[in-house]
Amino acid sequence: MSTEKRLYQYALTSKNTIIIALLLLSVSVAASLTGPFIAKTIIDNHISSIDEAWYVTDSGGQSVEYAGTTYTRSGNLTAAEQTGEPIYIHQDGLDFYVTSTPLPDGEIVYQDDVLQVTNSDGTFEAAAQTLSTDQVMAFYQPEIQPIIMLLGLYLALIVGSSFFQYGQRYLLQKSANRIIQRIRTDAFNHLSRLPVRFFDHLPAGKIVSRVTNDTEAIRELYMTVLANFFSSAISIIGVYIALFLLDVRLGLITLVLLPILYLWMKLYRKYSVDYNRNIRSKISEINAAMNENIQGMPIIQAFNREKQQASEFERLNKEHYGFQTNMLRLNSLTSHNLTGVLRNLVFVALIVVIMGGAGGGGWSSFLTLGVIYAFVDYVNRLFEPVSQIVNQLANLEQARVSGDRVFELMDKDGTDVDDTAIDRPRGEVAFNHVSFAYKDEEYVLKDLTFQAAPGETIALVGHTGSGKSSIMNLLFRFYDCQKGEILIDGKSTKDISPQGLREHMGIVLQEPYLFTGTIASNVAMENPNITREQIERAIDLVGGTELFKSLPNGLDEVVQEKGNTLSSGQRQLISFARALVADPAILVLDEATSSIDTETEGLIQKGMESLKTGRTTFIIAHRLSTIQDADQILVLNRGEIIEQGNHEELMRLDGSYAQMYRLQKNEAS
Repeated sequence: MSTEKRLYQYALTSKNTIIIALLLLSVSVAASLTGPFIAKTIIDNHISSIDEAWYVTDSGGQSVEYAGTTYTRSGNLTAAEQTGEPIYIHQDGLDFYVTSTPLPDGEIVYQDDVLQVTNSDGTFEAAAQTLSTDQVMAFYQPEIQPIIMLLGLYLALIVGSSFFQYGQRYLLQKSANRIIQRIRTDAFNHLSRLPVRFFDHLPAGKIVSRVTNDTEAIRELYMTVLANFFSSAISIIGVYIALFLLDVRLGLITLVLLPILYLWMKLYRKYSVDYNRNIRSKISEINAAMNENIQGMPIIQAFNREKQQASEFERLNKEHYGFQTNMLRLNSLTSHNLTGVLRNLVFVALIVVIMGGAGGGGWSSFLTLGVIYAFVDYVNRLFEPVSQIVNQLANLEQARVSGDRVFELMDKDGTDVDDTAIDRPRGEVAFNHVSFAYKDEEYVLKDLTFQAAPGETIALVGHTGSGKSSIMNLLFRFYDCQKGEILIDGKSTKDISPQGLREHMGIVLQEPYLFTGTIASNVAMENPNITREQIERAIDLVGGTELFKSLPNGLDEVVQEKGNTLSSGQRQLISFARALVADPAILVLDEATSSIDTETEGLIQKGMESLKTGRTTFIIAHRLSTIQDADQILVLNRGEIIEQGNHEELMRLDGSYAQMYRLQKNEAS
């Protein structure tokens, strides 16, 4: 499904709000577009209408007294009321003249009570009298009240339009925020469905950028871009309707803008897509670099790598600046410049029409001053939304590219969370001819076979890269093996819900990860089913009661991100308690005591015997002195088991394990 269709589907989730907003927008645009029509009416029917024929009538609200006789403008009379010989008013700049004979437009000369008009058809004369300022105002007096009423109507429409404008903007922005909330929630929830393998190949900063920066760009699409596009489209439609109501021929002239605008948008999109894609990609890389530098700042400073890291960051920054500059050139070339050219071309076409009419063969005889004013006003109003559309094209393409990136993340194959509960396993674990590769055929585990009885402690030892952690990854179903099978109580792990299985498993890593909150919330992992008493009991079992009592707030002590305010021993004790509070059937200790001081390790070791009771425990350890009491010790080398047995058996075998044990013992002594 295309990005546009998916964005449209998300928009449908707030369709009622959007429809109401568009209705308000339509009313607002219609109200604002009445302005030129009202201005045309004022000009043609009330200001310029003074040059119409004036007929002798009885006194009335729309009559004017001149030279002892009452006159009324023909526009205010019916055809039956227009009787007798009328008078005519001609204007020359600020001078006004009265004649009993109509004269055409042209160059006016007044001399010796004779008004002479000259144009291309010849010279015309008529007896005339000048009008004083008071007499001119008297002829305009009947038009003042209608003009005031029309201006009042226009003001009311503008005020009403502003209220509708506010309503549509509020509703559109509200719907945009709601849509982005749904997209971000869906994207975040999908992350929990993705396999661990996905996170091995994509830096955290790039993932964060897609869920935050890219969704923010999509928010601009719904909140700003589409709002402008909707309002601009409705405005353009309204302006065209008004233009055709004014004069069909003038409306046809402006129709040529539509194909030009369409071609313009196509060409813009052709060149802008790559620029925007590169810009968003560089933003992700910058976020990833920032995340990596902040996480590794102690190492960077310890090894004096500040200048090198700054240089690498500057390289990314310059590349981003280069793409932004290319985008800026494109926007500068295709925005205001082109709209100005098109507007001027329309005005040139209008002048040609008028000049053609002045030559005797055009349309100017059909164009009143009010129509020309309204046409110019509407053309200016037409280019306002056109300019808005053009100026939003960059944001539109940014949003489309960001949508591609977000939906690409959401399209990654994931596994639905299966909350199907299973009975607590007895803890029997069997690996039958298991082979596993992270990539293609590069196997890191090769034909492994071993079995752990319920309640046994299995130790995994070997050099770095021998496959110890990979066994744990398979056991927790972070990955699935390509060959062989793993059985829990005789049932293949592939036939068990991963979430249901992990509900009965606990793990303690070499580097414990703590979340922002308190010590208690990190132990319970925000599980409402875990009581305070269970948390305290788990802390006591790992020997941490006395250690955490020294903190000002005890178990309610605030934990910052990663638990940086706590010692490594305190963090590891919390990790132990977290694994034990759910009473797991299978417990995994992955180098769990390697970063703990001797005193803290002693506290943990005191509770380990009781912790192992009723649990199958897997221990990954480099310090062989901590696993001497294990029921089985598996010695791994390059993904294969090369030795297997308990401590005494392996020492009698005098192989790799015995050699490693004696070497560590000599180093310790």
